[in-house]
Amino acid sequence: MAAAPILSWEGLGLNQGTSWLFKDLDIQIGPRDRLALIGRNGAGKTTLLKLIAGTIDADKGTRSVQPGTRVVTLEQDPFFTGYETLMDFALSGKDAPPRHEVESIAGQLGIDLSRKADSASGGERRRAALARALASEPDLLLLDEPTNHLDLAAIEWLESWLQRYTGAFVVISHDRTFLERLTKATLWLDRGAIRRREIGFGGYEAWMEAVYAEEARAADKLDAKLKIEAHWLERGVTARRKRNMGRLEKLWEMRATRAAMMSPQGTAKISLGSDDAKSKAVIVADKITKRFGERVIVKDFSLRIMRKDRIGLVGANGAGKTTLLKLLTGELEPDSGTVTLAKTLTPVIIDQQRSLMAPDKRIRDVLAEGSDWIDVQGVRKHIHGYLKEFLFDPGMVEARVGTLSGGERSRLLLAREFARPSSLLVLDEPTNDLDLETLDLLQEVISDYEGTVLIVSHDRDFLDRTVTITLGMDGSGKVDIVAGGYADWEKQRKQRLAGKPVARETAEKHAAAPPPPPPKKAKLTYRDQRDYELLPDRIAELEALIACDEAALADPELYTKNPTRFAALTAALDKARAEKDAAEERWLELAEMVEG
Repeated sequence: MAAAPILSWEGLGLNQGTSWLFKDLDIQIGPRDRLALIGRNGAGKTTLLKLIAGTIDADKGTRSVQPGTRVVTLEQDPFFTGYETLMDFALSGKDAPPRHEVESIAGQLGIDLSRKADSASGGERRRAALARALASEPDLLLLDEPTNHLDLAAIEWLESWLQRYTGAFVVISHDRTFLERLTKATLWLDRGAIRRREIGFGGYEAWMEAVYAEEARAADKLDAKLKIEAHWLERGVTARRKRNMGRLEKLWEMRATRAAMMSPQGTAKISLGSDDAKSKAVIVADKITKRFGERVIVKDFSLRIMRKDRIGLVGANGAGKTTLLKLLTGELEPDSGTVTLAKTLTPVIIDQQRSLMAPDKRIRDVLAEGSDWIDVQGVRKHIHGYLKEFLFDPGMVEARVGTLSGGERSRLLLAREFARPSSLLVLDEPTNDLDLETLDLLQEVISDYEGTVLIVSHDRDFLDRTVTITLGMDGSGKVDIVAGGYADWEKQRKQRLAGKPVARETAEKHAAAPPPPPPKKAKLTYRDQRDYELLPDRIAELEALIACDEAALADPELYTKNPTRFAALTAALDKARAEKDAAEERWLELAEMVEG
């Protein structure tokens, strides 16, 4: 018999302006639940967590909490203003935890709580907030992006703590590995409704696709336009995820190639190679060393970074990742050794500086300086189409930045920066505040990018899906160079700690091991094959037609001067958009068949 819930909501509803964000939600949380709260940016996950915590009021519904239940929230962005030190923050409020418990957890997390709050880093503030939350002995722990700003060691410590924890928790996180290891059930917030299933995050994506497939079958009975409006994003996301399997196979092939180049034989081939090999190198680090005072950050580090390499930098906070990144991009000079950059290298650095986007600016202003058109890597695109590529509703073009969620702002920043011409992308913690669908999109954009990518991230799954080489730093000055992602570096690190030889074995394994065989492809009928080949051209024609009609309708005087033409253009535009969406949906279905 299931235990009685410790907290529940019946008929929960929250009205925002003219519409309901949630309506008639029923939620029950048991005493040992391990729940992943999943949903797109803007779906209301953080708001729902606050309703569960009781920190904001609902417009309808009944909240019930079992007497004596202690509910504690780890907020995504805790408020530190007004506190002199991190310890002052951790011990504030009427429900402050015992000092000795806070100090104990702070010691395990490696944080000095005597640090001034106003000068503390994001990682230090996150650890202080964790120490306060975990020391409070909660019966129900509500975690909003708990791994943001944490390094790998702290994330692993938190995973271990939660595995031993005897209470219940609800967690919002973009960290797939974290969710897969810890959660036993899933709350899926989608279009104002909530679904629950007794599977951890590992089974969520298959469940989601099954739900969307069933909805698509039911939608066949509805008006075609309504069907397209309701499902273009969901179907596109599903197809994108399946297409990414093909990209992963290419990533494995690239890793095998780079492993061969990094082996002793491969290194010799590179050094004896023609000018062609040299011309493809975009960054060459030769025996570089960097110290700050007595501390050695990087020592005798050498690496030839080629065009289209995807380099991941991992290590604890303070290990020197940012310093190495600045050395490789020429922002910082080494004490000894040389870093040579290709003369044609054009970098774009994406470092989550949302301050660049003023809250009162419109999305149109941020992306296209008020225009309807934007140049994306040298290709001119209409802003509506470009917004759709980054999972925004094109109708949001006039929305103010201040109305967007934190994740939506991050996605908008990515859209703006990826549009700029570049041959080098530098991504510093790009996954913070992004939802899972946006992470899939970011992986796709990185995979298709023609230049070189440098990534600093603590997101293990993201690194495993994107990088060809991992640079692992332990703070001693030594940099591990591993062909592969985070999992490959972690395996090598564990082998080294166990005293086993690893370097050559790892490289030879990657060089010799072929990528997994591709899935068996479906045989297309003559009509399917014809549609698969011709639809891309038709979609391009429709996009050009839509752009032309949108440009004509942008004339503010058209309606008053020629209402007949305005009506005709509006009808033609609606028809072209519907045909384009239907064509895209058909092509995505065929692409899924082709790619297995």
